[in-house]
Amino acid sequence: MPAPPPGPGPAAAPVRVAIVGTGNIARFHAQALRAEPERAEIVAAVDIDTGALDAFRAHHSIPAGYTDLATMLAEAGPDLVHVCTPPGLHGPQVEACLGAGASVLVEKPPALSLAEAEKMAAAEGGDHGPWMATVFQHRFGSGARRVRALMDAGVLGRPLLATCHTTWFRPQSYFDLPWRGRWDTEGGGPTMGHGIHQMDLLLALLGEWTEVSAVLRRQARDVQTEDVSLARVDFADGAVASVVNSLVSPQEESRIRVDFEHATVELVHLYGYGDGDWRITAAPGHEDRVDQAWAAGESGTGSGHHAQIVRVLDALREGTPPPVTSAASLNTLRLVAAVYASAFEQRPVTPADLGPGSPFHDRMNGGRTL
Repeated sequence: MPAPPPGPGPAAAPVRVAIVGTGNIARFHAQALRAEPERAEIVAAVDIDTGALDAFRAHHSIPAGYTDLATMLAEAGPDLVHVCTPPGLHGPQVEACLGAGASVLVEKPPALSLAEAEKMAAAEGGDHGPWMATVFQHRFGSGARRVRALMDAGVLGRPLLATCHTTWFRPQSYFDLPWRGRWDTEGGGPTMGHGIHQMDLLLALLGEWTEVSAVLRRQARDVQTEDVSLARVDFADGAVASVVNSLVSPQEESRIRVDFEHATVELVHLYGYGDGDWRITAAPGHEDRVDQAWAAGESGTGSGHHAQIVRVLDALREGTPPPVTSAASLNTLRLVAAVYASAFEQRPVTPADLGPGSPFHDRMNGGRTL
């Protein structure tokens, strides 16, 4: 996670933004955008539910509303579109926006499969945009950036062992929405739709993975997909991680812990973290250097949407690709696909196993049933 680029000069115009989908997650986007009036101007919102659209526009003072994406793109002419719709709609909506010359910030998961994500990336405009970025906001909190900086400086030593657990609870009523819990519209269960944020942060910290061995279970929910997954993930630098995703855990928690040679770093939170959710424990003999470097590190930024959206806006105003890029989000989706492929095929899976010839390249479940 490199340092953010310097902000644009005062002459740079605000980015003209449209929001597609006005459900619960869209309000976090609108709040973040409205907090940055010098960087962004919300010019339009889109939703097929006119009641939801009107309420959203009124609450966030959005001047124009549309029930059709193509009409909005033609009439409002946004520079950036925030896609906040269910996952099964992301692919065609992102491609339509890119085709109209608008960059996109799409909610997770960005696509239902690796093939769809690659098709979306191919619709980008090259060096000068438009570009697609994915909402993986946990990378941008100051705690994660501080850990990465200490890693790059050699303070923590080599990573050895990690845990990455997203253990949440969703009752059966949560799946009353017809697109939830289905391979064809959600792409998967908690591995795809919930733990993907923690898994993305794990990759941002530990880098390239080399092999995955996993199991899936449908323990308690009446859904097509899993409600629990467990995986062992090996990394190129020799680290090994336990990755658990669950929607059947009454004591909800999101946890990442990495044991380095010189310290243990641990993050415990639920849906977003602040600086106080991190803890570092130095190994004997390394206390002074580790504790001083940690105390002097970056602070003050939580992991909410605002932290990433500011960087997306600044990148677009500078004419550079916004984070998280399509290539980076594909790396995260590839790890998700590996969990599913390993569990269904009951064998270890490497990145080379997930190319265009693999059934798990086209669908997360490889066309199989659980």
